[in-house]
Amino acid sequence: MTTETEILRSVLDQWKSAVDAHEPERVGALFTEDAIFQGLHPYSVGPAGVATYYAAQPLGMSPAYEIRETRRLADDTVLGYLSVDFSFVDRPTLNLSLCVIVRRTADDWRIAHYQVSKLS
Repeated sequence: MTTETEILRSVLDQWKSAVDAHEPERVGALFTEDAIFQGLHPYSVGPAGVATYYAAQPLGMSPAYEIRETRRLADDTVLGYLSVDFSFVDRPTLNLSLCVIVRRTADDWRIAHYQVSKLS
């Protein structure tokens, strides 16, 4: 059986890779069709909204994440609470908290909920 941390890392490493490469469509493909996405701007639902959000992000933005807590909500659903540092080439690093819910689909694990918060 795969651990919650392994499941989250398998999805979040792909997310990081796509964000680092500034490939918004690839980022969006990691989300379920009904995913609720809340970045630091108005929320959206589904992969197209996620792709639009990341297309608007600056080139060179790169996330570094640390998983803080995990919970198995069901056999096919895992919650993760993370700290994420988004670094930029032309401004200070942004330190955020991120809550994700990943869900097993027919193809793979996908992000069904993403909500970032600035706590400081």
